[in-house]
Amino acid sequence: MKRAAPIFVILAGILWGTMGTLVRNLNACGLNSLDIVLIRAQGSTLLLFLYLIIFNRAAFKIKLKDLWVFLGTGIASIVFFNACYFYALEQMTMATACVLLYTAPAFVIILSAILFHEKVTKKKFICLIMVFAGCVFVTGMIGGENKLTLIGFLAGLGSGLGYALYSIFGRYAIEKGYSSITITFYTFLIAGLSTMIFANPFTCWTRAFSTTTTGISAVMMALACTIAPFMLYTIGLQYIENGVASMMATIEPVTSAICGIIFFHEKITLEILIGMILVFSGIIICNISFGGKKQITAGK
Repeated sequence: MKRAAPIFVILAGILWGTMGTLVRNLNACGLNSLDIVLIRAQGSTLLLFLYLIIFNRAAFKIKLKDLWVFLGTGIASIVFFNACYFYALEQMTMATACVLLYTAPAFVIILSAILFHEKVTKKKFICLIMVFAGCVFVTGMIGGENKLTLIGFLAGLGSGLGYALYSIFGRYAIEKGYSSITITFYTFLIAGLSTMIFANPFTCWTRAFSTTTTGISAVMMALACTIAPFMLYTIGLQYIENGVASMMATIEPVTSAICGIIFFHEKITLEILIGMILVFSGIIICNISFGGKKQITAGK
């Protein structure tokens, strides 16, 4: 399992990267970004609940004193990250917002050094620069119109911090002995309840299942773009340092770019190719240079 951990994390990033194709289908039926967050969180919770109630009821068990870690993954990470990211998208170009989102590995490395005493090495720093530069190229930020406001910039950094906090709180949950499926379930249960502040569940679900295409997209959003990648990423965290895992997951924007080229006939440019090479190179160096870490057992 330890040898497969980097593959799990990279697969998680790839699955997250395919989400854009499903988002476009759901946008077409009148759902906005926050509506889709609700669909994603509540759909994932429902499917996981049905699975656990039939096959693994023991996974529901958590200690009340540990609730704070799931509030961390669900609200401090998922809800806060999405709220900041969607606000940033309103304040600046999509490319700029996406690049600020991918400051997440830097936050993970800094917080993990403080909280978990993970070493900040020269090689890790070089990988961080490579994958961040790759994200800048892939998202098309270079050469575009990049108007920034202070509040938009802070919101963008907030999205990166929120994105990073899943690795931090997820690590605490793993160290407390919770399995990846338990962590994923309670993360999205809490996130799903919280998103009802921003969106109307009845309206969202009615629109999501207004056609066969959008209904399938909603289900796939929960299964393929949420449950599977979050479980894979959380399993990977048992064997890989937080900072390294976060950098490996930056394959997500590369996957998004490839999906755009394949499914929506978006142009492939020299900048995108350079970005892909930088991200892939950074991930390879991460995998070679930083083998793993002592296994943390998570089987509660």
